[in-house]
Amino acid sequence: MKIKFNNRDPVYVQVIRHFKEQMATGVIEPGQEIPSRRELANQLKINPNTAQRAYKEMEEEGLIFTEGNLPSRMTTDEKVFQAVRSELILEAVDAFVNAVRTINVPLDEVLPIIEQKYKKECNE
Repeated sequence: MKIKFNNRDPVYVQVIRHFKEQMATGVIEPGQEIPSRRELANQLKINPNTAQRAYKEMEEEGLIFTEGNLPSRMTTDEKVFQAVRSELILEAVDAFVNAVRTINVPLDEVLPIIEQKYKKECNE
């Protein structure tokens, strides 16, 4: 597991985002076992407390669950997976709309550009 950390967001937030991206793209499947907190900290070379905080937040969000001394697992709830995917899509669209709005590009001008670029990127 590799994450390219940035300097603006807390590391635990970036770890959560990584797991969400893995969920949204199908790399991580419902019910899949995930590394222990200690293993994750070692893999990512982060403080174990940071890994613990990320897992705690993910448990609170219903993304993962831990039963007793068993390894943590991703949720088996498909609705959670779909909600994560929708959340990431909406974040990307919001960022794009805010960027385009600052240069006053009309929607009818930008939509064909988006479609063309999207198709080109998907075919590469």
